[in-house]
Amino acid sequence: MLTPDSAKAQVNPAPDAAHSGTDAEPAPVFWIGRHAIRVPVLLAPMAGVTDRPFRMLCKRLGAGLAATEMTTSDARLWHTRKSKRRMDHAGEPEPIVVQIAGGIPERLAEAARHNVAEGADIIDINMGCPAKKVCGAAAGSALLRDEDLVARLLAAVVRAVDVPVTLKIRTGWDRSAKNALRVGRMAQDAGIQALAVHGRARNDFYQGEAEYETIAEVKQALRIPVIANGDISTPEQARAVLAQTGADAVMIGRAAQGRPWIFQEITHYLRTGQKLDEPTAEQIKAWLLEHLHALYAFYGDTDGVRIARKHLGWYAKARAGADAFRDTVNQAEQPEQQISAVELFFST
Repeated sequence: MLTPDSAKAQVNPAPDAAHSGTDAEPAPVFWIGRHAIRVPVLLAPMAGVTDRPFRMLCKRLGAGLAATEMTTSDARLWHTRKSKRRMDHAGEPEPIVVQIAGGIPERLAEAARHNVAEGADIIDINMGCPAKKVCGAAAGSALLRDEDLVARLLAAVVRAVDVPVTLKIRTGWDRSAKNALRVGRMAQDAGIQALAVHGRARNDFYQGEAEYETIAEVKQALRIPVIANGDISTPEQARAVLAQTGADAVMIGRAAQGRPWIFQEITHYLRTGQKLDEPTAEQIKAWLLEHLHALYAFYGDTDGVRIARKHLGWYAKARAGADAFRDTVNQAEQPEQQISAVELFFST
């Protein structure tokens, strides 16, 4: 793991005294520009999931960093209701990380500038999304097939903004053509200040087991912070992946769906070697109701109820009666109906 001194010696400017560790908070694990990352457990950006209500809850429950959903570099779409919501960071604690996607350097650079103007403290570039719609538009992990374009995209975004730029990738387009190490070196040379690597190739999608050997190779070769992602769903797995890869942090995606307290569970285990007790049904209910009220406030009642349905299913999936509960909340049309169902389900 990086100390503040080693981080400054790499690519990050020296932090001022206001960012130094105190008795009230842990020392930084690493730095991204002036931003001290004090918890080595980060929330992965996920389309349709990591909206502002979910990010804020995950941050409150211990996530060291949380990026937005992927935002488009197509300026024609920036004024749609969906894009405006993704650029809404009101009340969100710093640092605000906005992930952008696209395959045209000039457009990606302009997207970076636009999002900084909207409040982004860190810009993250998506070269990891495996979705056919994204790859079909020559974005996401499809970019890994064109390293010359990757270099131009990275250089354009770094030059465009005066905030730190980070990058998320996969190990390659497919396992026979892994190029994460080459792309990682290109990123470091371009001025990228942290790199997250999902331990699968694009053609793997989310099938099979993540492989960490490539992440370890990338970490060993680079000076910038490297974050390991893929198949991390327990404190024990997080510790094992950190040990195997030497990464500076782990990034949690699907395992946080319906379990936003996973960040405090993993962090506690990494610091103490002891596992926290499972949260009680009452505690889960309190977190879930907090999440629901934030969704209704952010989206309005109609959209909030609709968007809440998938989260409610995730929260309930490990409990007896989950199928009947899911049917009830999916049929609900008003916030009060979902809230009543939650009060009943998590009190039995």
